[in-house]
Amino acid sequence: MTSMPFDTRLVLINGQWRSGASGQTLPLLNPSDGSLLTEIARGNAADIAAAVDSAQAALDGPWGALTAAERGRILLKMSALTLVQADELARLEALDVGKPIKQGRADAVAMARYLEFYGGAADKVHGETIPFANGYTALTIREPHGVTGHIVPWNYPMQIIGRSVGAALAMGNACVLKPAEEACLTALAFGRIALEAGLPAGALNIVPGLGEEAGAALSSHPGVAHLSFTGSVAVGQMIQAAAAMNTIPVTLELGGKSPQIVFADADLDAALPFLVNAGIQNCGQTCSAASRILVERPVFDEVRARMAERYAALKVGPAMDDPDVGPVISARQREIVQGFLGVARDTGLAIAAQATLPADLPKGGCYVAPTLLAPAAPDHRLAQEEIFGPVQVMIPFDGEAEALKIANGTAYGLVAGVWTRDGGRQLRMARKLHCGQVFINNYGAGGGIELPFGGVKHSGHGREKGFEALYGFSSLKTIAIKHD
Repeated sequence: MTSMPFDTRLVLINGQWRSGASGQTLPLLNPSDGSLLTEIARGNAADIAAAVDSAQAALDGPWGALTAAERGRILLKMSALTLVQADELARLEALDVGKPIKQGRADAVAMARYLEFYGGAADKVHGETIPFANGYTALTIREPHGVTGHIVPWNYPMQIIGRSVGAALAMGNACVLKPAEEACLTALAFGRIALEAGLPAGALNIVPGLGEEAGAALSSHPGVAHLSFTGSVAVGQMIQAAAAMNTIPVTLELGGKSPQIVFADADLDAALPFLVNAGIQNCGQTCSAASRILVERPVFDEVRARMAERYAALKVGPAMDDPDVGPVISARQREIVQGFLGVARDTGLAIAAQATLPADLPKGGCYVAPTLLAPAAPDHRLAQEEIFGPVQVMIPFDGEAEALKIANGTAYGLVAGVWTRDGGRQLRMARKLHCGQVFINNYGAGGGIELPFGGVKHSGHGREKGFEALYGFSSLKTIAIKHD
């Protein structure tokens, strides 16, 4: 097993690291070579119950007694410690997820920025006074939900912990975090950072384990007042159904089939790096990955050729070698992506470009060659379903109306990019695209910690990032005082 800086086989409950109730562990594999990284606790319903009780006790005790400013100062300390430990966090993320070191470090810096943003915002979420009838003063205040559950996926553990747990803590909630069983090392490291920063016992509890055991228990626990989930549509639907039995709100950030729409007047030199990078980052395992490239017909051949050049230059390898593209998370995920590529082959969808897999890649690694498929019909399976791998499809279009029809023509609605110099078209497209975020002549805005993020349709509901996340992790109370 790989040397770890702490014991990874423990759960965090009430400020204490301890063995899980089952006494069992789960193997954690290195996707770069298939070796055993370490073992993690196989948390279960008993651990979740203890964690929820611990969180409620923190709310009733020292955590709930803190002012908003005091909560913010703790989050700022957590941010500073995250930056100090960014290199180690990047190493853990690279080993665990398979993403290149540079991407792991960017994620650590992003988590620190989330904690900094929410630490600074904690005492700046204000209520309002409402003009009402004579003799009354009416006002609103925002209060924490209580115990919040956070089910975090394996593709961006640090970033999603930062934007979810960070916002929940800022608003005064106490959290139970269930990280993905495939990748939870940085979640465990985050728990240690929180304790070092002085977060009161029970304000954050961490229970690794299987989704069908620990995750299901958290989703259905009657002591949880709000759930946040990022992951697949199918699992999100199950979580929402479980939460409905307790009549609690759920924030769902699910899948995507996000388009980048390139018009003939676009600045192609500016667009091309985004067109490729937004599709292959984290080996395409990103909900907002630009998996569909819609290109206006007059420049379709040029864009395809120039993207092919970039694909040919991509370097694929183990995460610790810091390549352009690492492995996918697991052998199972590799099989899923290869299955989609088999469908492309069987249906005659042409490969426009494909990166080369080096002959000396570790045999146990979960590698997939980044692949560009073109041209694709808008209703082709690979243009409709989320692949969650380094595969992009190119679709030609003629004019705004057809671009909108194609872009909006999937079950998803998370993100879209529009590339055009025409200011009127920029606004028309932005208003008519059915998704949660639209980027004009850029894609992703460098992460956009401050920018509300979330989807429509099968991409989910609720918003994370920015002040909207703080509103989502609180409930609004109206108070009417009669004084005359």
